[in-house]
Amino acid sequence: MVPRRRRRRPWYRTRAYRLTRTAVLTVVLVTVVVRCEGHGDAIAPAGPDGPDTVAAGRAHSAEPTPPPRPLPRSRPTSVRIKSLGIDAPIIGIGLTREGELETPPVDDPKIIGWYRGGPTPGEPGVAIAVGHRDTRIGPAVFAGLASVKRGKQIEARRADGRTAVYTVDRVKVFDKANFPDKEVYGPTRRPELRVITCGGLFDRRTGYTSNVVVFAHLTATK
Repeated sequence: MVPRRRRRRPWYRTRAYRLTRTAVLTVVLVTVVVRCEGHGDAIAPAGPDGPDTVAAGRAHSAEPTPPPRPLPRSRPTSVRIKSLGIDAPIIGIGLTREGELETPPVDDPKIIGWYRGGPTPGEPGVAIAVGHRDTRIGPAVFAGLASVKRGKQIEARRADGRTAVYTVDRVKVFDKANFPDKEVYGPTRRPELRVITCGGLFDRRTGYTSNVVVFAHLTATK
């Protein structure tokens, strides 16, 4: 990624991108050391149409689908959210000198950023993807992210030719003043994904008030 000149904080910067050093360290620990509990409110691993259900009149419950085996490390190349019509390239982003997460370039708002200091798609732990909701010239890649439904799929293609398929568990909107670092970035034993963009109300002076966070977990690989 070509370094950008740093003059003043852009109007579109929000709490999702201003990770505290504590939150960043949490992400690093997820990658390197800790493999603890996952997040609550998650649906069971299932196929493209959501969790298995019991058909009317069936005398026994369906067997649960076993979770897929995690993938080895390989950088992501693109992200597809079919239900939203999103199929976008993804680039690696790091941290600024202030310990803040970089953003994808504003002059190409259809690109998604992946935090390369964390897990890659399909690896155990929390992979993080961020993108703009809009810019001064119009909608960006995640303009409709808040409308993604539980049970829909997010596909992350990788440089090794594999694809990590995640199923959406929930979508939350958090006020940036009380952003729950631990809930969003905290450790998990299974492969999970967080997709983050701006949300809430917009003020020309302070930017967006909230962040949209999509929580998803790995349900298939191909």
